[in-house]
Amino acid sequence: MKSDETAGAHGLPEDSLLPRDTRRSLPLMMLRAREVVMARFRPFLMQHDLSEQQWRVLRVLGEVDQMDSREVAERACLMAPSLTRIVRALESRSLIVKRRHPGDARRIFLSITPAGIALIHTLSRAGRASFDDFREKFGEERLELLLDMLSDIVALRQER
Repeated sequence: MKSDETAGAHGLPEDSLLPRDTRRSLPLMMLRAREVVMARFRPFLMQHDLSEQQWRVLRVLGEVDQMDSREVAERACLMAPSLTRIVRALESRSLIVKRRHPGDARRIFLSITPAGIALIHTLSRAGRASFDDFREKFGEERLELLLDMLSDIVALRQER
């Protein structure tokens, strides 16, 4: 193998690592960006003994009166078994309630309680300064553009 056909020290062909530089790999850069953003908010979640996944469920349920558990899992980016554990934990803290569908016992509806709403408000206030700092450093217009572009990427999922 010629040296100009290799991607790096391991002698892999150039086309086996696309892109060759992980700083240009969309999945890895999205994960890195997520870590930068979440590092600002994790301390607030930890102060209230909440996991990131539990927070996502609360945020999703905070937008609606009630929602089918399958839709909650999808909107909170969770697998069903994970949601089951999270629902149990949030329900034990009286942050959400679970109801069976009257016509189909297999379907479960979830809704947030007043205590869950209060926790969202508390965490939102606590994280406001950190978010404002991030928005100021990154730029309001760039943040809106990024959110729009990420929404466009997510919309591709429905086109499969």
